[in-house]
Amino acid sequence: MLTRSFRIAALVELVTLVVLFANLATVNLQPVASVVGPTHGCAYLVIVLATWRNGGAPRAAKLAALLPGVGGYLVLRLLATTPAAADES
Repeated sequence: MLTRSFRIAALVELVTLVVLFANLATVNLQPVASVVGPTHGCAYLVIVLATWRNGGAPRAAKLAALLPGVGGYLVLRLLATTPAAADES
């Protein structure tokens, strides 16, 4: 079964990436980037490391985890179709 923390990390990763791009495209405030950037980086690393440590995860899921923003949701979808991998996470 997929953990709730993985789903939260996927959401945080996507939302923070959108905020970073919106900030960059509009006012480009440094304090926003200083707070949201590391948060995005942590969520991204949680997704990548959790996926790579899952021994039952298919290669496609491990590669999808490397995609910033949508990688977490792609991994969730790929693991949902792989019963053995979903049980180990």
